[in-house]
Amino acid sequence: MLSSLQSVFKIHELRTRIFFTLGILIVYRIGSHITLPNVNPEALMSFFDQAGGGGLFGLYDMFVGGVFSRATIFALGIMPYISASIIIQLLGAVMPYFQRLQKQGQEGQRKITQYSRYGTVAISLMQAYGVSVFIESITTNQGLPVVPNPGWSFRIMTMIILASGTVLIMWFGEQLTERGVGNGISLIIFVGIIARFPNSVLDEWQQLIGDNRSLIVEVALLAVMVTCIGFVTMLTQGTRKIPVQYAKRVVGRKIYGGQSTHIPLRVNTAGVMPIIFAQSLMFVPQTITSFFPDSEIMGLVNIYFNMNSGVYQVVYALLIIFFTYFYTAIAFNPVDVADNMKKHGGFIPGVRPGKKTAEYIDNILTRVTLPGSFFLALVAVLPYFIIKFTNVSYSYASFFGGTSLLIIVGVALDTLQQMESHLLMRHYDGFMKGGKIKGRR
Repeated sequence: MLSSLQSVFKIHELRTRIFFTLGILIVYRIGSHITLPNVNPEALMSFFDQAGGGGLFGLYDMFVGGVFSRATIFALGIMPYISASIIIQLLGAVMPYFQRLQKQGQEGQRKITQYSRYGTVAISLMQAYGVSVFIESITTNQGLPVVPNPGWSFRIMTMIILASGTVLIMWFGEQLTERGVGNGISLIIFVGIIARFPNSVLDEWQQLIGDNRSLIVEVALLAVMVTCIGFVTMLTQGTRKIPVQYAKRVVGRKIYGGQSTHIPLRVNTAGVMPIIFAQSLMFVPQTITSFFPDSEIMGLVNIYFNMNSGVYQVVYALLIIFFTYFYTAIAFNPVDVADNMKKHGGFIPGVRPGKKTAEYIDNILTRVTLPGSFFLALVAVLPYFIIKFTNVSYSYASFFGGTSLLIIVGVALDTLQQMESHLLMRHYDGFMKGGKIKGRR
């Protein structure tokens, strides 16, 4: 491993990509500490401390690395771009126009990216307006307003700054993907989540030295975290390989095909999207009940659909299982795979090409997705049990499961694999083997 890390900086292209990635991420973190004009950051932080780390805003703040609770110029983070991309992707499953764009190769992808950018700007402006109104309404327990001079001038200025910040982050992500290492959007989310880890560890250390937490509990939590990371890694990397054989074809004097390969069906094809969709739906009841504060029925709904409720966690887990199958059906189409195999002379041994092949792949995908969906639901609700039985903070418990842990493991593995591919192309040993230089640089 150490030899492979040394080899990374011996390759000029890889070294340049790594330094470019670090430079962009440093600029992003600097911008994450620039507060919006006409905002009292101390009063805002005091409000979030009093409200606790959970809830809708606490979850959003976790994804953007704490910049929302500080009302910085990057307060919206990259989430509007992700929302726009999800909308475009879902439209591709129901609208023929977007389906045609998805099949037009690079030209179609360029138009899809353009529509995603337009959608990002529109969503950013709407969210920025909601954020400005929300910040204006906040006052601390001491009666201190977060915005000393509210009004439309503040709202318009906030909308322009926050939307511009999101567009800049979107550009950062595209540049990282093209000229850096790893997926740019994922890296930005990854850095935002990791940025909160040192403060969470420091809080736990203060709890330990203050005799509020026993050493045995902390060691047990550490063991649980390591175990969770190992299982999430297995979930992320797990695949079911379906063997595929290609028939030989004679074209002129050349013979094509005849080789054997496989179709890798991932245990978790949907990634973190089921958790994101489920969380979005679970916040709907709380949003509706906020409009009827005096209703007894809505009060009961608010109690049962609170994040600290067992009913909330059960419904949340069931939604994750449902959306795992839903998003897998969108992301992987067995009919298209079977048709492409048939066009190129490929077949699964013992299965007839065409419709039978699609049904065979679909049956295997359904069976593989079942344990993946259950494990995904377990990972998502694990922070609830960590908080319930150990009384740790929400910020610290989020590293034991849920979307944050899946993103951290997934992005780390993806970035590591890209770096390893650069090493192998230059005849260096990868991270999995380590060792000495095999050939040229």
